[in-house]
Amino acid sequence: MAIEVDPKYSKGYYRRGAAHLGLGKFKDALKDFQQVKKMCPNDPDATKKLRECEKAVMKLKFEEAIAAPESQRRSVAESIDYHSIDVEAQYSGARIEGDVVTLEFVKKMMDDFKNQKCLHKRYAYQIVLQTRELLQALPSLVDITVHDGKHFTVCGDVHGQFYDLLNIFELNGLPSDDNPYLFNGDFVDRGSFSLEVILTLFAFKCMSPSAIYLARGNHESKSMNKIYGFEGEVRSKLSDTFVELFAEVFCCLPLAHVINSKVFVVHGGLFSVDGVKLSDIRAINRFCEPPEEGLMCELLWSDPQPLPGRGPSKRGVGLSFGADVTKRFLQENHLDLVVRSHEVKDEGYEIEHDGKLITVFSAPNYCDQMGNKGAFIRFEAPDLKPNIVTFTAVPHPDVKPMAYANNFLRMFS
Repeated sequence: MAIEVDPKYSKGYYRRGAAHLGLGKFKDALKDFQQVKKMCPNDPDATKKLRECEKAVMKLKFEEAIAAPESQRRSVAESIDYHSIDVEAQYSGARIEGDVVTLEFVKKMMDDFKNQKCLHKRYAYQIVLQTRELLQALPSLVDITVHDGKHFTVCGDVHGQFYDLLNIFELNGLPSDDNPYLFNGDFVDRGSFSLEVILTLFAFKCMSPSAIYLARGNHESKSMNKIYGFEGEVRSKLSDTFVELFAEVFCCLPLAHVINSKVFVVHGGLFSVDGVKLSDIRAINRFCEPPEEGLMCELLWSDPQPLPGRGPSKRGVGLSFGADVTKRFLQENHLDLVVRSHEVKDEGYEIEHDGKLITVFSAPNYCDQMGNKGAFIRFEAPDLKPNIVTFTAVPHPDVKPMAYANNFLRMFS
């Protein structure tokens, strides 16, 4: 809007370029930084950012040029035979005996991760490939049944904060059929222990599919992982092949869950149009990178707002929606509550929209600098009254957040 008012406002182009970059829109960012350079030819900062942006676009074009056409592209998962990978005799880490992931293995793996030891790639492949098979079989909207007298825990963003994930399990118990969890997206990026987080969550899924449910967040995508650290971390700790494999598996993650036909759980939020039914969400073909508009995009990116109606998103993707939008969606689908994540909150949670919407965020002291608490929600059947538990951050090894992030992004830090 500033650019519309004053087309020569260089800061407007600079800020829009930075925003495009944060969304992985390198080509759009390049156009804005070219404009900044044109207006401020002697600005060394603009020159530096333009040069880095040009490199990013050239790399992107090269990757597009060498990529096989969609019709000829073979799944990387189908090219991997983990049974044929030898495990060296000197390897002292966690081992999976046969094809069954056991609780004993998961505990040993978590303990190794806690001590900054690596999991052998043979077992990492096995966990990721078995999880892919389980997720592929699920619908885009998963129905969860919690029997009377039983409980169910919903966690928000973890963002690669592995030691805080361990603390959640200390406080609330390990995932099991009697202590089930839903992790509501954004498992990775920003925090520098994202690989440990995702392998732990996937291992529990393999151990017992009904012990843990996993939803896609906006950071389970190639464009976000390329910028915010997960791609670089996986490449550093494992290999390029794993980068491709995780990208494939993230496309299999369900988009939303409904607990006992009462509680709708989604990473981002609601929609730009009224009248969306649960059947519409079930019908989404989710096996792709998130689009820039439409129902799937809005599920992953949207945020609540205090004002009624709808407004533009502060993120540049999705939208903001008011209490009236939430109320209509719940009424039309015979639901009681929306639980979503996606936003850091000082107390780890926030109750909005006349009590009909709860945001839960499970990464305390986000990026080692926000000072926020983390939270999770325990629901007990049959009434499913939300019991919110908050917690503070725990120490972690001296590896800074964003340690594996794109160098270009750090220029704006």
